[in-house]
Amino acid sequence: MDFIDLPQLLAAGGSVRPPGSKSISNRALLLAALAEGVTEIDGLLASDDTARMLEALRALGVACVEIGQGRLRVEGCAGRFPVRRADLFLGNAGTAFRSLTAVLALAGGDYVLRGTPRMHERPIGDLVDALRLLGADIAYLENEGFPPLRLAPASIRPGRAVEVRGDVSSQFLTGLLMALPLTGREMTVTVAGDLVSRPYVDMTLDLMARFGVRAARQGGQVFTTPTGARYVSPGVFGVEGDASSASYFLAAGAIAASSGAPLRVAGVGRRSIQGDVGFAGALARMGAIIEMGDDEVSACRPPEGLRGITLDCKAIPDAAMTLAVTALFAEGETRLTNIASWRVKETDRIAAMAKELGKLGARVEEGRDFLAIAPPPGGAASLRPAVIDTYDDHRMAMCFSLAAFGTPLRINDPDCTAKTFPDYFARFEGIVAPAPVIAIDGPTASGKGTVSARVAKALGFHYLDSGALYRLTAFAAREAGVGWADEAGVAAVAAGLDVVFDDGRIWLDGREADEAIRHESISVGASKVAALPQVRAALLFRQRAFHRAPGLVGDGRDMASVVFPRAALKVFLTASAEIRAERRYKQLIDKGMAVTMASLLQELRERDARDAARTVAPLRQLPDAVLLDTSSMGIEEAVAFVLDLARDRGLAAG
Repeated sequence: MDFIDLPQLLAAGGSVRPPGSKSISNRALLLAALAEGVTEIDGLLASDDTARMLEALRALGVACVEIGQGRLRVEGCAGRFPVRRADLFLGNAGTAFRSLTAVLALAGGDYVLRGTPRMHERPIGDLVDALRLLGADIAYLENEGFPPLRLAPASIRPGRAVEVRGDVSSQFLTGLLMALPLTGREMTVTVAGDLVSRPYVDMTLDLMARFGVRAARQGGQVFTTPTGARYVSPGVFGVEGDASSASYFLAAGAIAASSGAPLRVAGVGRRSIQGDVGFAGALARMGAIIEMGDDEVSACRPPEGLRGITLDCKAIPDAAMTLAVTALFAEGETRLTNIASWRVKETDRIAAMAKELGKLGARVEEGRDFLAIAPPPGGAASLRPAVIDTYDDHRMAMCFSLAAFGTPLRINDPDCTAKTFPDYFARFEGIVAPAPVIAIDGPTASGKGTVSARVAKALGFHYLDSGALYRLTAFAAREAGVGWADEAGVAAVAAGLDVVFDDGRIWLDGREADEAIRHESISVGASKVAALPQVRAALLFRQRAFHRAPGLVGDGRDMASVVFPRAALKVFLTASAEIRAERRYKQLIDKGMAVTMASLLQELRERDARDAARTVAPLRQLPDAVLLDTSSMGIEEAVAFVLDLARDRGLAAG
């Protein structure tokens, strides 16, 4: 999909189990490949990142056989890959690229490692420098300090001190630790400076121990692997749920779940070896009500609402991104510090977050290693509808889904979540409740506009007159000097419309525009611009941006079929051509216009025929729409009928 449109969400609740941990999955795959014996991995994450690791291992001659959904059998190679020469593409999978660089540099073969253009922008020089100290033969194929790389057989130098910087990426240290047992000697690596994402290193050590290699550590900065260390299969290995992925659901609970129905996340908890499980503690500091079990965490919104905090995020850099969007729903400023590593991830996440949060109206301060976020002056209720760019970064897409609790939004390239969570948006949809939509359609002069506006007023819902939007587009284009045949120009006008429907009146750019758009010339223009695909596409999100709390009533030709195909209630409102002509006759006579019944009746029948034959949004009753024939009804009766339907479906009180 090019984009996904999210309506404003009212609540969150229920339970969800996130997929297996990406970090554990890729580490377990590599360790199983290096081990003696056969390992069955259960709960393996199926994603782009793990796919790149699996492709690489299979290209290296490792037998990896699927034996069931989420289960894989890996036949270890005891530290020596059968294929000694390979050209590997690893996409933008940092965990795969960094760890395989270290392992293959010491594996005694000739290998080339490549990735996406963004992977070639992510620094790897500190890891390469450390490996060269061990005797690794590594060459940069393009830019110094960055992939792609060529690896030749190493000449191991015993007794050399190995040092690696810890303030860029913990994946450098992880790769070294996993590779050192391949030397067969006691090896020591020292971390220079602060170590970011220390919990990920703890995870690596834990997994290495499960595969038979216990590294000693001194003070968290010096790590030693013993002489003769070798990886041995544990037989069966289970991958726990991904704590980073759990953060989106826990945040949804903290923002919008009630205390009586918290949002529960299974598969992670106190027993988790992932540092990002600490995200729950960060939410608790913001005031969220958190309950944690051994393998489950639940979250709900506190009665007094969330509050902003200042947090050192060194231990939870990935999950901290979720806090940046959660901050939109907190009182006061939230300041996230020690996040310099964000700059060398799938994108420059500090810059990307600052830009996209700003689109929503947030107040954002960006620094070298921090981000400060506060909601707009009116709080989350003042968030603006926005189109969010994701920069081919899975976490950007998933984090910003949470902004829908404050405003409708469009997220571009949602499929980028395939990197770690391919069905994220389907799972997210399962734990949220959107604001309801009532879509009303029908032929010209059926009364759908009047009925829709009155139903909206009775329910306290927003109202959208889609026909008026096309009239407004034609009017605004003419005002801007844009010809109605200029598709790109009119589409740009449509995308920027500032429209308000208020108690029967229409406002454009702060000016009342109801009378101006009712002239016959504008009607002609509306028909012309409505036939332009780019204009319809531009107005699609503009219309969906009306889908706000507490609900929406929309009337128009494609309301139920295209704009809101999943509307909670669809009504097809009609009347005989004779009745509709009579109603229109009375309206026009009251306005002092000279018309005849015969001409009106013929015009309506011709209009119905044209509308039914349209290739774009033809006039028709959808199978799931309720038919309401108002031939023998007054407006009040029709309004009451729709209101009764709304109440029967739980869309209104009473």
